[in-house]
Amino acid sequence: MIIRPAEERDLPAILEIANQAIAETTADWDTSPQTLDQRAEWLRGRNAAGFPVLVADDSGEVLGYASYGTFRDREGYALTVEHSVYVSPAAQGRGVGGLLMAELIEHARGAGIHVMVGGLGGDNEGSLRFHERLGFTALPPLREVGHKFGRPLDLVFVQLTVGADETS
Repeated sequence: MIIRPAEERDLPAILEIANQAIAETTADWDTSPQTLDQRAEWLRGRNAAGFPVLVADDSGEVLGYASYGTFRDREGYALTVEHSVYVSPAAQGRGVGGLLMAELIEHARGAGIHVMVGGLGGDNEGSLRFHERLGFTALPPLREVGHKFGRPLDLVFVQLTVGADETS
C-alpha cells in the first residue's frame, strides 16, 4: 500500500467512500449524497489552494483518503487547518487511517502549519480513540449543535500542535 496525492482517476472511489459515510455514519454530517462533479470541484479547490488530498492505494484500489483545508476564513487562523480522514468500511482496522494521517501530519509540518483540528461526532468513539492514539487532544463537546438521523449530535473538536509557533 502506498500513500500518494489523489488524482482525478481516484474520484469515483473517493465519492463512494464519502457517500457511504454520509448515508450510514455520523462521521460526515452531510445528509445528501454528493455527485462526482461536486467531488471533482472539491479536489480542484483543494489543489488550487495548495492543500493536500491523499489516498491510500493498494494495487490500484483506493482504500481511503485524507485532506486538510481552511479551519476558519480569517487571517488569524492561517496556521490552523481542519482535517478529515475516511477509510472504506472493508479496509477499516488495517492501519489505513493511521498511514494517511501520518503522511497528512508530515505534510502540515512541512507547510508550516501550527495546529491541526478535527471535528468529530461525539458518539464516534472509534474516531476519538484513533485521534488520541495519534496525539490529538479532545476538547469539551459542543452539545447538540448538529442533527442527523433524526437526533441531535454533539461536536467534539480534537487538536494537535504540529509545528512551532511563528512568534517563538
